[in-house]
Amino acid sequence: LTSLNDITKHSRHIFLSPHYDDVIFSCGGTIGVQLSSGVRPLVITVFGGVPSATTQLSSLAQQDHRDMDIAPVQGVGAAIELRRQEDQRVMEYLDLDYLWLDYLDAIYRGTPAYYPTKASLIGGDVNPSDLAIDRQLAQDLVALHERLPDAAWYAPLGIGRHVDHQLVCSAVDRLVQRNAKVYFYEEMPYVLEPGALDARLAELGGAFEPALVEMSEFLPVRIEASEMYTSRIRPDFGDVANMRRDFEQYTHSLRPVETVHLERYWTPR
Repeated sequence: LTSLNDITKHSRHIFLSPHYDDVIFSCGGTIGVQLSSGVRPLVITVFGGVPSATTQLSSLAQQDHRDMDIAPVQGVGAAIELRRQEDQRVMEYLDLDYLWLDYLDAIYRGTPAYYPTKASLIGGDVNPSDLAIDRQLAQDLVALHERLPDAAWYAPLGIGRHVDHQLVCSAVDRLVQRNAKVYFYEEMPYVLEPGALDARLAELGGAFEPALVEMSEFLPVRIEASEMYTSRIRPDFGDVANMRRDFEQYTHSLRPVETVHLERYWTPR
């Protein structure tokens, strides 16, 4: 898909991914379950824009590019172009509908950079200049909800408080206020941090009910698709073996019975 206008009523399950890997890392098993039942989910990547060639990269953004083995000579947009190639491969492999929005990743926003350190990017507060993103994204999502009132939405809970995840979570709250069906997912790898989930639930302050999806049969699908995001495995998990172990152990820990693996969502009461 090329724009929000391309989304039709056959999209009954809409997954909002702040970045190109978040939904597959976190919800890949659920997507496998839906595909097996004949449903074709839609994945919308929000912060998918390519920064302009004149963008001055902060030291944090430069380090992010180095972690992805992107050389400065490749240009400012090389990291996003690579992530788009990976995402397209995953979406086509799974046969999903997908849409990339043009908001810039937080590491590319602001001159000087709004989020120059890892602590400001993950765990910090959203820069006031970014509240316009919150408003515009919320407006677009509400308009889409009005066209597709029966669609179920899957959105990041904001565990770990990455500013881009906070923005998407905040925008989706407007859907909650309109009684849309919203399921907040637990983001990998942030949910692995001890106490991070409870801290985020406490910060949001509302009452949430857990909803569990049994996806044992589709854990291999989630792992295989996630491995295709090659550039993010080392920064996010260290290596493929660690990623597999994290996925297997966390999804099993939610109900440690034999070979059961689950993905958990949180629904507002």
